[in-house]
Amino acid sequence: MTGHRSPRRVVSLVPSLTEAVAACAPELLAGVTDWCSHPAGLDVPRIGGTKNPDAGRIAALAPDLVIANEEENRPQDLDALRAAGLTVLVTEVRTLDQAWGELTRVLVAGCGLPRPEWLDAAEAAWRELPVPAAERTAVVPVWRRPWMVLGRDTFAGDVLARLGVRNLYADHADRYPRVPLDELNAGAADLVVLPDEPYRFSAEDGPEAFPGLPAALVSGRHLTWYGPSLGQAPAVLAQALAGAGAG
Repeated sequence: MTGHRSPRRVVSLVPSLTEAVAACAPELLAGVTDWCSHPAGLDVPRIGGTKNPDAGRIAALAPDLVIANEEENRPQDLDALRAAGLTVLVTEVRTLDQAWGELTRVLVAGCGLPRPEWLDAAEAAWRELPVPAAERTAVVPVWRRPWMVLGRDTFAGDVLARLGVRNLYADHADRYPRVPLDELNAGAADLVVLPDEPYRFSAEDGPEAFPGLPAALVSGRHLTWYGPSLGQAPAVLAQALAGAGAG
């Protein structure tokens, strides 16, 4: 993909992948988005948001490789980068198993790095999860005003399923459907799961909208990011779910 030479300059358009590369070889990062918050203190040029990257600024950084994601980044932005002569690696991560494969593709095949120990440890952490004692059904909002929830075919939905939480809207035709609040409350859910990203739900902003349901406030990074955080995610998320009455 990058010829016979491993890339020496990488621009990442995905916060999860920025963290993954930084955990292995931070010197490779030539540019990252404004939303790339991990690791803290990352001193790398910023090239705009995931949905509005500055193609001219990226091209001026002369990267050997741009890493992107089919959900986080818009096709027209990626086309503009290709038109500028840049090599773009686009990932698709809709399940945990896909995450393992795509992280390997980005780090080993894409960046020419050895497979990191943290990736093996993260896989083991999920592989060794006990079978959930019981399954609960949850509404999982990702936005309000308007209310939007997890629908079909999402990474976060697969993560929750492995922890014994079935997404009520897992069979919806849309991946992130807009659903009126009264309908969300009228559904057959046992729980509402409220991540702190992309919308920053908190104890004061979210649970009050679901007075009949226990609320689990969870780390959005551990629920939706595919990178080094996956190693801690099973324990972090299980604790948050238990705090809302999970078995």
